[in-house]
Order: sequence, then C-alpha cells, then structure tokens
Amino acid sequence: MISIRQRKGIKTTEVPDDYAAQEANVKLESKLPSEGCTSRRLWKLLSFMVGGTVALCIGLLTSVYLATLHENDLWFSNIKEVEREISFRTECGLYYSYYKQMLQAPTLMQGFHGLIYDNKTESMRTINLLQRMNIYQEVFLSILYRVLPIQKYLEPVYFYIYTLFGLQAIYVTALYITSWLLSGTWLSGLLAAFWYVTNRIDTTRVEFTIPLRENWALPFFAIQIAAITYFLRPNLQPLSERLTLLAIFVSTFLFSLTWQFNQFMMLMQALVLFTLDSLDMLPAAKATWLYGIQMTGLLLVCILQFFNSMILGSLLISFNLSVLIARKLQKNLKTGSFLNRLGKLLLHLFAVLCLTLFLNNIIKKILNLKSDEHIFKFLKAKFGFGATRDFDANLYLCEEAFGLLPFNTFGRLSDTLLFYAYIFVLSITVMAALAVAFHNLSDSANQQSMGQVGKCTIILKPETAYNLIHTILFGFLALSTMRMKYLWTSHMCVFASFGLCSPEIWELLLKSIRLYNPKRICIMRYSVPILILLYLCYKFWPGMMDELSELREFYDPDTVELMNWINTNTPRKAVFAGSMQLLAGVKLCTGRTLTNHPHYEDNSLRERTKAVYQIYAKRSPEDVYALLRSFGADYVILEDSICYERRHQRGCRLRDLLDIANGHMMDGPGENDPDLKLAGHPRFCEEIKRNLPPYTAYFTRVFQNKTFHVYKLSRNK
Repeated sequence: MISIRQRKGIKTTEVPDDYAAQEANVKLESKLPSEGCTSRRLWKLLSFMVGGTVALCIGLLTSVYLATLHENDLWFSNIKEVEREISFRTECGLYYSYYKQMLQAPTLMQGFHGLIYDNKTESMRTINLLQRMNIYQEVFLSILYRVLPIQKYLEPVYFYIYTLFGLQAIYVTALYITSWLLSGTWLSGLLAAFWYVTNRIDTTRVEFTIPLRENWALPFFAIQIAAITYFLRPNLQPLSERLTLLAIFVSTFLFSLTWQFNQFMMLMQALVLFTLDSLDMLPAAKATWLYGIQMTGLLLVCILQFFNSMILGSLLISFNLSVLIARKLQKNLKTGSFLNRLGKLLLHLFAVLCLTLFLNNIIKKILNLKSDEHIFKFLKAKFGFGATRDFDANLYLCEEAFGLLPFNTFGRLSDTLLFYAYIFVLSITVMAALAVAFHNLSDSANQQSMGQVGKCTIILKPETAYNLIHTILFGFLALSTMRMKYLWTSHMCVFASFGLCSPEIWELLLKSIRLYNPKRICIMRYSVPILILLYLCYKFWPGMMDELSELREFYDPDTVELMNWINTNTPRKAVFAGSMQLLAGVKLCTGRTLTNHPHYEDNSLRERTKAVYQIYAKRSPEDVYALLRSFGADYVILEDSICYERRHQRGCRLRDLLDIANGHMMDGPGENDPDLKLAGHPRFCEEIKRNLPPYTAYFTRVFQNKTFHVYKLSRNK
C-alpha cells in the first residue's frame, strides 16, 4: 500500500520506480472532471446555437417556398384585384372580406361597430360577427396595417398573405423544436422539417387556402405542443416552469381564438391527459394545470366573443369539469392491487363519462344551444348509427374532406419513408407504453413512468408518453375525417424523426435483439437520420426545383365577369341569394348583402341555407319566390355546375340531397327508397331557363354567361 504521507517527508516502504508517473496521472485525473464539464457546456452551447440557427433558417425557407408556390400558381402579383379576391375561394373569401371591411371603414371605431352590428352578411338580420365567427385575427391585422407606416410600400392583400406565410415559418420551427426536445438532438428537428416539406400535399394546404382558420390556428397549436412537451419534463426549475405555463396559456388562447373547431381539438388533447393521468404516466398536478389552462383559455375566448354559447356548451368544458370533480370524489384511485386499481379505473372512467354527458346536456338546455347539433348528426350517420335524411348531415357526409382518409395518402407518405419510420417508432413506443402502464397498475409503490419486465427496466418519459397518445388519437381522427389529417401528418413528422434520433428507442430495440452497445446506439441515432436526409435531398430536390419553376396564371373569366356586372349594374343595397360558396365571393368582391354564407355553425343559418337551396330542388316558382322574398332577396344566382352536377355520384349531388330531404325521388337511373314520391313540379333551376310564363311572372333574367344565370325577383308579387 502506498502512503500519501511520503510527500511530507515521512519515511515509508519502498515504492516502484514508476510511482511518479502514477502520481502525475492521479493529479491529471483530478483536473479532468472540471475541464470535461466545461467542454460539455461549451459543446452544448455550440449545439444549441447551431440548432437554433438551423431551426430559424428552415422555418423561413419553408415560408418562402410556400409563398413562391402561391405566386407561381396564380401569378398573384400580376392579376387584377378582383381576380386576387376571387382566388380566396368559399369561406376563405368570407373571412378576408372582414379584413377588407375594416380597412375601408372611415375609422377603427366605425369598423368595429360595423362588425358588431352587421346587417350585410345575413339579410334582414343584424348579427355580431365577433361573436359568431373567429375573425379577431382579421381585426388585429387591419389595425396593424392602418397603424404601421407600410401603406406606401405594401398592398393590404400582401400584408395579409405574408402574415399567414410568416406563421408557417413559426409552425415549422415549433415542430422542429418539439422533435428536438423529445430526442435531445436538433438533427431530429431538421429531419422533421424536411419531412414536413417533402410531404407538403398531406401536411398543409396553406398555399391555396390562405385565410382558412386552420392556417391561423395550427402554428399556435404546434407551439402549445412544444411547450407542453417541455413542461412535462421532470425537475424543472420554478422559473422555467412558470414561463412554460405562460407559453402554454398564451398559445392555447391564441389557438382557441383563431379556429371555431378549437374545442374539438382540445377535447382530444384533454383525453390524452386523462389517459396518461389515469395510467400514472405523468404527474397529476401537471395534468390539473393543463386542464385549468384549457378551460381558462376557452372561457377567455368566450368573453371576447361576447359569451358565445357554443363555447360554453362545448364537450371540452363539461369533460374537464367532470374529470376534476370525479377526482375529488373518488379517493385513493392509484392504490391497491392490479385488479383493484383496474376496477377503480373503470369506475372512474364511467363516472367521468356520465358526468360529462349530464353536465353537457344541462348546459345546452339552459342555453337552448343547437349550434353544434349538425356535427353530432353527421357523426351518428358517419359511424353507422342509422341512416339519415337530414340535409345538413348528408351535406357533410357527401363532402370528400369529411370522408375517410384516402388509401393513396399512405403511398405518398411511404415514398418519403415517413410512414415506415413512423410505424417503426410507434410500434416500439406502444410496446414500451403497455409495459409501463401494466407496471404502474401493478405497482402499489406507484413508481411513476417506469415498469420492469424481468431484468429489463423500461423507461417512458412523460413527454414521450404525451406525444405518443397524442399521435394515436389524432391518427384515428385523421383516418375517420380526411380534413383533419393535417393535425396528424405534421405530428407524424415530429414523432417519426424523434424516434429515429432517440437513444431510448434504439436502446429498447438493440436490447430486445441482444445487440446493445452504447456505441451502436450513438451510431444508429445519427447515421439513420442523416441517410434519410440524404435520400430526401436526392429524390425530391429536383422535383421541388421543377415545381418552383412551373408558372401558371389565375383564369376564371366567368366569375370575374359576374362580379364586374354586379358591381356596375346592381344597387349597393341589393340582396343576393345563391350557393354558400359563391356568395362568399360576392360579399368580398362587391360588398352586397347575402341571404346565406359558408360559416355553418348556426342553426338558423342552416335552416335558411336549406330554404335558399330550393332553387336546385323540384319546387314550384311560387314556392321558390316566396322563400327567397322571405329573406329579402332581390337577385338569385343559379350555377350550372350545381344544377347539372356530375362531380359526385348519384345520391350525393346537391340536388339529390334536396330531393331526399323533401321526400322526392332522385333523377336518373338507380334505386330510390320506397317511401319517396314523384315530385309535383320539375326542377326549378332547369325549368326557369325555358322562360315559361309561370316563371317569368316572378323572375326576370338579367345576366348570363357559360356558368352563371342571374335572375331579378319581381317586386309586385
């Protein structure tokens, strides 16, 4: 044994000659920890700076890429103003019209007054647009445009669309950060961003539906997910936790404010939290914070929307309240044996479900709420709980966007290797989650988020568990309703890239096949994503360059001719009836008053739309005239594309939906339900073009082209 007293001159036994070298090594090793710690800090700082710079650059490049595609597709900078406005199709045009309305108002206060007391969006009715629609973003942008000194340099329409494309930069950056937080390397975020861009057809539609509410909302939703992912990390510093909660609250509020479907998306999110909390995969206190933030954000939006009853009657409010009440009533939920805990969990689930339905029905009866009943009718028919002849439900059922996710979507996602990577990562994490859930239910000691299978310890971090259940639930939503695929596919990019760069995922895989080695994990988590990035660049870069060089031009002369005719030949206070989609364009391009419009979240508006659509049904001219005049219509626009529709199959054409709702037999070869009867009158939109006396007595044709026919209603009837 070597005595350290030798250095003080005290005699000891003789030591080997290489002692000096050994002592020097000991001194060197004593210095290594501090030097190594400093090196690691410098490396982390450098990695953070590089990763952050790459995140900002990739977000901006994506924004520029999408804006360029929009410009090239329409030649937006070179077409007339009316053509630019017509390019905002259907409800997009309606939303943009309020931005235009605010800019044209003499003062901001008059603009606000015009939105709160609007009598041009629905004829013979004064409605509060800020209550009915999520258009605060248009109000905010119009104020910014009027206040900032940019009028001389930037047209209003460009300020609007550049803001939306700028939000796409934030969206991609948030996806990048979420993947980085989950995996621990910014390489994961880079792969997520590349997958988002190469799967653009399935991850976004912003370049041709710019004002759509989801394009405003999804960037804030992505920020919220990134913030929740960070919040669920254990051992956060108090300041970091408070700042993260603030970020979650602000992003939740902005997401809720900008999209009318916010409550349904956040209900899915609440189900994720409920599942993880019940299986003890995240701290109950953090779940409670998130429940509270959801409700607070939604209630604040409710106040800003002048106490919108649809928000108060949402399932989300009822569900979150039920979870918190049931948790208070049912004590010791997470104690006992496996069967005991499983029984308590099933009882808890049943209690929450019953309480949710009870509270929701009570609230809706008190508020006399019917705004969202068409959604539940649609869901009931969609999932096979009985056929329906309800016009509104069938209108949704026959729209491709509300149908099942097309199978060819998976072919496109597979071409970029995204789908294969996603299934690979999902399979491993699901097995890990099942093992952890079983352990948590079996373990009376209640060691959170860790389960043991034999000698192998499986760890599933709370943030990983959250994103796992999130992607599964939103996957089911996307599979059932194609329009919601953009929620799933963007998160699919995040989840797949995280898994390929995650040391935990590779550790589980290599241990299961008995090839575990720390060096192998390091090699796999960096080499696989780099190889995929090289593959994506090689395969898709030429196509993206060709796409950017492909130039088209907006061309819709019939609609342009119609809008110009309305502007020059009809009174400013004239009221127009027609299809929801076309009337949104009429509102934007001409400012005329409408009978109905595409924002379908109001029961009386849905009834009005069905009445106006009788112009495409088998009804007498007297009936159609009486219906249109009851809404104050001066002109009605008929579209050949609807009257002679061939896009949908029989039974899903608009005229078929009207015939079924009216109890009439459908046109053309094919079966009809036995109780449907022959109509007593021919189809109005076809017969009126023959200029027969019963029709000319009520309607006078004043304009026509290849697509549209405009009739003026007689006033003396």
